[in-house]
Amino acid sequence: MSTVDKHQAQWASRFKKFNQRPTLSSYTDFRRYLYDFYSYKKLATVDSIRPYSYAHFSAAADIKSPNYLKLIIDGQRNLSKQMIIKFSRALGHTKAEHEEFSALVMYGQAKNPAERNQYLKVLSEIRVNNKIKEGKIQSQDYESITSWVMWVLFAMAEQKNVDFNVDNLKKLIGNKASKDEIKSGLDHLVERGDLVRNPETGEVSKGREMMTGGQNIPVELVRKLQAELIYLGLESLFQDRPQDREFGAMTMALTEDEFEALKFEVRQMRKRWSKDHSVKRKSEKGDRVFQINFQLFPITKSRK
Repeated sequence: MSTVDKHQAQWASRFKKFNQRPTLSSYTDFRRYLYDFYSYKKLATVDSIRPYSYAHFSAAADIKSPNYLKLIIDGQRNLSKQMIIKFSRALGHTKAEHEEFSALVMYGQAKNPAERNQYLKVLSEIRVNNKIKEGKIQSQDYESITSWVMWVLFAMAEQKNVDFNVDNLKKLIGNKASKDEIKSGLDHLVERGDLVRNPETGEVSKGREMMTGGQNIPVELVRKLQAELIYLGLESLFQDRPQDREFGAMTMALTEDEFEALKFEVRQMRKRWSKDHSVKRKSEKGDRVFQINFQLFPITKSRK
């Protein structure tokens, strides 16, 4: 391939990637989002008398430094709350987008894991709420997965000696949820038929399974729930006694085939545990509700 052909191929690839304004909700790295926004503006004005530049962005953001955007993109500076407002204005954000961008920046700049997880949880909630307002997530989908509180309440139907009084439930959950969250979740589970309350004894039992594998749940809702459960695990690391939990971690290099095999093995183990213990709960209730999280994810990128 000649130098001219290579240049044309690179330009075609760049145009394909940056010919549309980047969608904020698809990013978890605010610096990458800023880079893509700048590249989009640069490409859109390439034939203009004055093509878009870092100085243009600084003027729109009312910032004196002409290359401040580049310093942020390169990770040489962080954004203060005041600067987030200025950047959001220069990016042309709506009120909802500003809120989302602010959460994305706070997540990206957080130093410790607990803080990062908290901001990730907030960011996930903002994005789900925005999708609902836009009509991209239907209310019935949202109600089918909801929050971690409902999943815990559902599991508590198989725990020994549980009085499904809101105050008692709040104590058993360790004050991790408010009374309103617990009451709303419980009412919804009973109304939907996931839980059944005996009118004579007041005893609560499972009515049906909350979700089936065939349900097509929007990925944003799945991420929201998983982020909440991961954050609960992080809280347990700092709050619960070592003898009340089992945390472990392994970091290793795998081939793609080994990764797929390990992922399959984790899925099968999870299904087996769920089936085995569901059968046991038919004859004997559990002592406590436990959360089991499986996390298998890449730390590095592959080098071809």
